[in-house]
Amino acid sequence: MKLQKRVKWLILLAFLLFYVLPNPVKMPVEGATRNDFHSDSFWYHPWGKSGTHKGIDIFAPKSTRIFSATSGMVIFTGSISMGGKIVLVLSPSWQLHYYAHLEKIETHSFSIVNQSTVIGTVGDSGNAKGKPAHLHYSILSLVPYPWRIDSSPQGWKKMFYLDPSEHL
Repeated sequence: MKLQKRVKWLILLAFLLFYVLPNPVKMPVEGATRNDFHSDSFWYHPWGKSGTHKGIDIFAPKSTRIFSATSGMVIFTGSISMGGKIVLVLSPSWQLHYYAHLEKIETHSFSIVNQSTVIGTVGDSGNAKGKPAHLHYSILSLVPYPWRIDSSPQGWKKMFYLDPSEHL
């Protein structure tokens, strides 16, 4: 019984920390500004095989350094078909920061990163092959925001995705 109470308190504490901990986000692409992405591309439909574009594409020359947009822990590095070479960072506020289409990965799983940590370089891997080099950047919240659901295609998924352009 004592263990169940402790677990409940730990869950409550973790939930409260989600809303209290600051989680500043900075531009992940070296030298990029708001002019290097189109803010209306978030949740754009139709968007290729994925149906809806769940992030923003920040354009920069190939090999431009990518920094972690936030502090956190790298929970995955590797390659997937659509995203190509990717890095996934878990931030203190239970958000997953997804970096895709990298040319080169400069970090590894379970490393601790901050906003001055280089995690990779801009590329065109995955389904971006042959297109202008860019970073696809998404923020996925592990705590849902149900009021964000809308009538767009895949609109129910919107409760888990944050618009990165609002945070940069």
